[in-house]
Amino acid sequence: MLTEILDNKKVVEASRYIGQAKRIVILTHMAPDGDAMGSSLAMYHYLRQNGKEAHVIVPTAFPDFLRWMPGAAEIIIYEKMAENALEKMDAADLIVCTDFNEPKRIGVLGDKLLALKKEKTSLRVIMIDHHLSPSDIADVVLSYPQTPSASELVYRLLTQLGEIGIDSATCIYTGMMTDTGNFSFNSNYCDMYQIVHDLVKMGVDKDAVYDQVMNSHTADRMRLVGYCLYQKMRIFPQEHTALIYLNRKELYRFNFRSGDAEGLVNIPMQIKDIYYSCFMREDKVNASEEMLAGGSKTKIKISMRSKGDRPVNTFCHDVFGGGGHKNASGGEYYGPLENAVQLFLDNYKKYNT
Repeated sequence: MLTEILDNKKVVEASRYIGQAKRIVILTHMAPDGDAMGSSLAMYHYLRQNGKEAHVIVPTAFPDFLRWMPGAAEIIIYEKMAENALEKMDAADLIVCTDFNEPKRIGVLGDKLLALKKEKTSLRVIMIDHHLSPSDIADVVLSYPQTPSASELVYRLLTQLGEIGIDSATCIYTGMMTDTGNFSFNSNYCDMYQIVHDLVKMGVDKDAVYDQVMNSHTADRMRLVGYCLYQKMRIFPQEHTALIYLNRKELYRFNFRSGDAEGLVNIPMQIKDIYYSCFMREDKVNASEEMLAGGSKTKIKISMRSKGDRPVNTFCHDVFGGGGHKNASGGEYYGPLENAVQLFLDNYKKYNT
């Protein structure tokens, strides 16, 4: 039996809002990962199977290795279909926010959400998230930072509301698997394996999901990995820390595609006595981030990992305005790559000793 962690009053309230709603929009964060996709698409399939008009809107594109997921082809990507995305939000009477805790995580769509909350008194918002310090934008906040993934929270909610189908189950498993590094961190948690048991019993092919996510990279991506490890990895042995950073010219050299950097931050953790790993890559500021960028044309995407009882979420929060889990966190820096690297070098010793 699963430990009950959801507040029953909030579940009842969420159920009422879902039951009353006719047009529902599901939002998740910029640069959506497996958990963002899994939690949002699981909600999408549940709502559709129960006769609701539902749409998933993401601010920016998602990785190619997640395009196989059931329903992924129906996702509205704001940076490509802005007018369609805004029309769907205008028409919604319920918005479900998955895997993010504050409006800035969805760029300009966050400003849109805040504006709609002021304009439409009938609009309801449900937040399903597992990051620290959720904002007060939602009418119902299902926020549990101790939970390894938002997809697990969606599973807990939906199984209290009714039965879920195989598409929802597959999406939930994908989110749980990817947000724990294939159950290698934040995963020493009995309930997680009870849920995996239940999902496999429903028909989820966990081996096929792993193959789709982990074994679908290009030769260029493999060459990029080799380049990172041989040419770009810096080791700081006294602080048990590794750092890799890539500029856009280097990414272009290896025909970089969305998702090619996934997992790179984890590789240095295989080195003995390396407990902290940081990966940075340079990117362009997209339309949904212009307000956050403050005029900068360059964004640095930062990912960090750690082992054991060594948090990196405080570092990401304090230095790069981000956050996440204790052992898996990230953030952004708007400005030159060399400035972001220097910011890391100026601060990492204080957090890694």
